Amino acid sequence: MNRYTLARTALVSSRRPAVSAIRSPAAAVPSGARQLSAVRNARAATPCGLATAKIQPSVFNSRHFTTSRSASLTVYKQEEIQQYSLTHPEEFWMEAAKEIDWIEQPTRAMVTPDPSKPHKVSWFPDGKLNVCYNALDRHVQSGRADQTALIYDSPVTGSVRKYTYGQLLERVKQAATMLRRSGVSKGDRVLIYMGAVPEAIVAMLACARLGAIHSVVFGGFASNELAKRIEDCQPKVILASSCGVENKDKIVPYKPLLDGALEVCRSKPAKVVVLQRPQLVVPLNEGEVSWAEAVDAIEDNELYHGFETVSSDDPLYILYTSGTTGQPKGVVRPSGSHAVVLKYTMERMYACAPGKVYWSASDLGWILGHSYICYGPLINGSTTVLFEGKPVGTPDPSAFYRVLDQHKVNTFFTAPTAMMILRREDPHAEYRKKYNLSHVKAMFLAGERCLPEIHRWWVRHITGVDDTGKAVHEIVGPVNNVASDNWWQTETGSPLVGIQVGLSENGSEIPPIKYGSAGMPVQGVDLRVLRIKDEFDEDTEIDHSPEEATRGEIGNIVLKLPLPPGIMNTLWNDEERFFSAYFKRFPGYYDTGDTGMIDQDGYVHILSRADDIINVAAHRISTSSLEEVIVEHNEVAETCVGSVPVVITVLKHHRLDHTLDEIKNDLVREIRQRVGPFASLYPHNVIFVERLPKTRSGKVLRKMIRSMISKLAMDGNSPDVCPIPTPATIEEEVVKDELWNAVRGWIKTSPQE
Repeated sequence: MNRYTLARTALVSSRRPAVSAIRSPAAAVPSGARQLSAVRNARAATPCGLATAKIQPSVFNSRHFTTSRSASLTVYKQEEIQQYSLTHPEEFWMEAAKEIDWIEQPTRAMVTPDPSKPHKVSWFPDGKLNVCYNALDRHVQSGRADQTALIYDSPVTGSVRKYTYGQLLERVKQAATMLRRSGVSKGDRVLIYMGAVPEAIVAMLACARLGAIHSVVFGGFASNELAKRIEDCQPKVILASSCGVENKDKIVPYKPLLDGALEVCRSKPAKVVVLQRPQLVVPLNEGEVSWAEAVDAIEDNELYHGFETVSSDDPLYILYTSGTTGQPKGVVRPSGSHAVVLKYTMERMYACAPGKVYWSASDLGWILGHSYICYGPLINGSTTVLFEGKPVGTPDPSAFYRVLDQHKVNTFFTAPTAMMILRREDPHAEYRKKYNLSHVKAMFLAGERCLPEIHRWWVRHITGVDDTGKAVHEIVGPVNNVASDNWWQTETGSPLVGIQVGLSENGSEIPPIKYGSAGMPVQGVDLRVLRIKDEFDEDTEIDHSPEEATRGEIGNIVLKLPLPPGIMNTLWNDEERFFSAYFKRFPGYYDTGDTGMIDQDGYVHILSRADDIINVAAHRISTSSLEEVIVEHNEVAETCVGSVPVVITVLKHHRLDHTLDEIKNDLVREIRQRVGPFASLYPHNVIFVERLPKTRSGKVLRKMIRSMISKLAMDGNSPDVCPIPTPATIEEEVVKDELWNAVRGWIKTSPQE
């Protein structure tokens, strides 16, 4: 197996003259935005954002790239690496591929088997590997057997358990032995419906060990949604937990939901294995078996010690994401390229070295759980934290800070929604003051756009740096306690845009963080913004002549083909939908479905999904730009903006310094001043509610909220029961009913404009 250190001499690149500083997404920009011009000047405006370069070496290392400065220009190391990866993809990715262990080394980085299908790229086409071996065996063999691989921290059950690499490998071998005895072999599917428990990670790795394809379903999905996934992937074995634990007083029974799904499925698994959690022990049906009996009881002398060799393009897993037709899309992740990218990003993007502790506060059923709870940290040789809890209520707003301190977390990853919840419940971060977070090197936010005020609040209370009114946060001195946004999707599996904190220990070599921006494109990502056309119907038409937007102009975020490694290579059982959903609309590009812009400094601003652009007084407005202004009000905790526009707002949980009417007038005034009078926000279109409907992972169900508003605003009919379908991932259905009644009340009393 190859072990090596990547190396590369500095890139010499040419750049265009400097231009003026960028304006933020909202119409009015804090004066602090101009700080960035003093730090660095604007980037080139060539269509792909690349300058010409003469590069001789074929190997690279972030230490050998340099951040170069002149009187008029700063070029950051991250930009040079990204440029090199686009101009020399073969050299770049072949070197990156050497950081994982291959059974058969690839001889090519990339091929396009059919030139008529440029969206179908094969990465490391002749390479062969085993992902589980990369995550466990190689670390045990290299002396990390006694290092902690997994920390399971469950405040909802009052338990903390740790597993070394050696212990985790033995448990994975037990599960792989059970699956093999059950007839599972390379290419078979295994559905995992277990929640945030260590056995779920064991199951994922056991599948990878056998070359089987796992499909993890978020715990608590309703029977009909679970049935859709079972019917589509047709698993040979289903691994489930008896229940999930939301908090000490709330248990979510999984087994009845699974039974309900199997009743309506034509496809039945050969075997069902149930992890009986002590919080709820359930009766098993005929042919079903407990995890304790099927897995834990396997003795050392019975273990299967082998692993399957898979090709780089062979599927590692299927992860279902929402579909607009009601049928979920089964994203298929290629094994080899995914492993390469995860290894690369763990250190360069997320600044987490082998042996350090990495914590993604997410669920294994989402992409973050796949990439950066299970596979990324373990492939990197780090320690990963699996957290079964929430930012508040388990038991209080100290939960996150306690885990960061107790487990000496080096890198932390969570969603902006979690920050909103903490800000609402503990606006002055009193709980944070009880814990030492000086060891936390980097913190990342992703999952939805992080509003600038939320980001500034987190920075202020984590680092002590008050950036109130500032647009830019400079990283001064050694890299530590850095809090950055980044952006990616289920389909991509790893970041497309971010600030690569791990490229240097010196803060001056890291691009400043710009509030409201997800950062800059990363390696292999050729990100463009295409102009939104008035005559273009995105549902029925193909834009055969897409036009690139100018810097600062909001448009459709796309990636120019070929796509970088690690991105999905098809949808399970639906190649036609794979093309039509992502590549048909803009030939030659991958359509992310998001809108945003690239500013004059090369920073990417992801504003909203394409369907979150609303038309007001003949102007297109991103709802995110309105929310950004609203949440800056010192009484507002979180908000969601729908068409008209209507503002649904939750206030902070503390004594109000203003009356509700004063807050409404404040918000109207700020929107008109910061965005423009055309935004047409009126006081009676501001609705106060106790809480917003969210998924169990904490995301605001914006699409459902906006559907409610649109339904009532368009036809005025207000039935007692909300006609909008209930999302399968909703945490509490009663919140949907509360909101429906609030919006009904608004429509009944709203004057006609």
